[in-house]
Amino acid sequence: MDEREKMLAGAPYRADRGGLPAEREACARLVFEYNHLPPDRWGERDALIRSVLGKVGEGVEVNPPFRCDYGANIEVGDKFYANYNLCVLDVAKVKFGDNCFIGPNVTVTTVGHPVHPAPRREGWEWGLPIAVGDDVWIGAGVVILPGVTIGAGSVIGAGSVVVRDVPAGVVAVGSPCRAIREITDEERHLYRTGCAFPNAS
Repeated sequence: MDEREKMLAGAPYRADRGGLPAEREACARLVFEYNHLPPDRWGERDALIRSVLGKVGEGVEVNPPFRCDYGANIEVGDKFYANYNLCVLDVAKVKFGDNCFIGPNVTVTTVGHPVHPAPRREGWEWGLPIAVGDDVWIGAGVVILPGVTIGAGSVIGAGSVVVRDVPAGVVAVGSPCRAIREITDEERHLYRTGCAFPNAS
């Protein structure tokens, strides 16, 4: 296997070998262009983000600045929205479902480094994929670590560090992040706890 194949397989690899440095540089050029579009050229953002990411649904909005390593390993579904300063370290696959909502200053990292300093100095690393289901809201300042799956319809509270899988349909918070309760059908009519939308039926 070459370094890219090792990287995507979750095996130890070296990011400074093979074609990986050139791939990151090509992605960095596109991301730089995306992040520096003047407001009167924001109409070009959709085409540019499609040139960066591996798969992009309809109605996608990613507010700059945005950062990623390769781009091609990221998939986002329809009506994906990311606020400012989303950072996705995509040495492994990262998949977001439809209607995902990402708060500002969120980090999604598939990459890990050896605990022992000797192999770390040599440049070894590894990656595990991350999957985020449909209708997930990830609050401001969340960090999602390698190998995590977040179930559909869940909410990750601001500032959480997600180190293990989160089931579907829950509110999960903390460091480490854990589910604290299920989301109830009664909340359909609330915009926050105890506060209903006007004229909610």
